[in-house]
Amino acid sequence: MTDPFPITVYHNPDCGTSRNALAMIEAAGYAPTIVEYRKAGWTRAQLDALLAAMGAKPRDVLREKGAPAAELGLLDPSVPDEAILEAMVEHPILVNRPIVVTPTGTKLCRPSEAVLALLDRKPAEFTKEDGEIVRP
Repeated sequence: MTDPFPITVYHNPDCGTSRNALAMIEAAGYAPTIVEYRKAGWTRAQLDALLAAMGAKPRDVLREKGAPAAELGLLDPSVPDEAILEAMVEHPILVNRPIVVTPTGTKLCRPSEAVLALLDRKPAEFTKEDGEIVRP
């Protein structure tokens, strides 16, 4: 049987924003497919498809903090998209998280409650890890 509202979360379990977005999805009653992209890695085709679906450029999802972006020289605005994409395939941590894919759309969900716009049903209320209450 096919899930009528399939959800895929490109997830980093060490990230509070990613954990909160995933928990909101689960609180809404979904059982998403979870891809721990740091372990699985990225392919160029995956990144191209996700960026196209988001209408985004590689720099839009480039993780600057806690990643080797500066050390690799990727923060300079003159660095071409191609170089950023190659670095993302080589160093999966360079992709910011979580990226969520649903039939409604594909989005980098920062802040975590941005995920609610992608769901066709929402939790009545959600308490984030830091105690903040989100009411959709």
